[in-house]
Amino acid sequence: MASPEIETLTQALARLPGLGPRSARRAVLHLLKKREGAMAPLLRALEAVNERLATCEVCGNVDTTNPCGVCTDSRRDSRALCVVEEVSDLWALDRSRLFPGKFHVLGGRLSALEGVRPEDLAIDSLIRRIAAGGIDEVVLAMNATLEGQTTAHYIAERLEQFPVRITQLAHGLPVGGELDYLDEGTLAQALRARRPIG
Repeated sequence: MASPEIETLTQALARLPGLGPRSARRAVLHLLKKREGAMAPLLRALEAVNERLATCEVCGNVDTTNPCGVCTDSRRDSRALCVVEEVSDLWALDRSRLFPGKFHVLGGRLSALEGVRPEDLAIDSLIRRIAAGGIDEVVLAMNATLEGQTTAHYIAERLEQFPVRITQLAHGLPVGGELDYLDEGTLAQALRARRPIG
């Protein structure tokens, strides 16, 4: 039997996405065996992130700086803006290194069933960014779900008044798929085949 502290650690890890009780136990055993090489660095990294964690006031990304590293990267094309549902979607697209522009995180998607309305998302801040000028293209990179496509159409309607090209990812993405779980080849094809809405 494990001590209450070890059991508490196992239960905490089991609540993480992708880890069930068995995977959490294996992770805890690994951490215990490799205390100096694995547990101590993990604790230091968690403490450092916890102390410095910030939400970017510009795009909604999660980073240890505000504005985030994506927004302050001068190599990025500030005329292209990719709108995503969640931070995990931003990270997935950024990992692919295929989109040269900046991002905007909505913080979810419209959903009548879940009671998520436009005012619950970062849509107004998106409109303000576009109204400020300097953006030529807005890529709506919503997940290929009914709610994701509803969100994309709602945003496209709100952006019709601005002189920007509105595109969305190609529909080669699997229906019901989420960006964070797609491979780089699928993401690359979806970005290359984006097209105007409407």
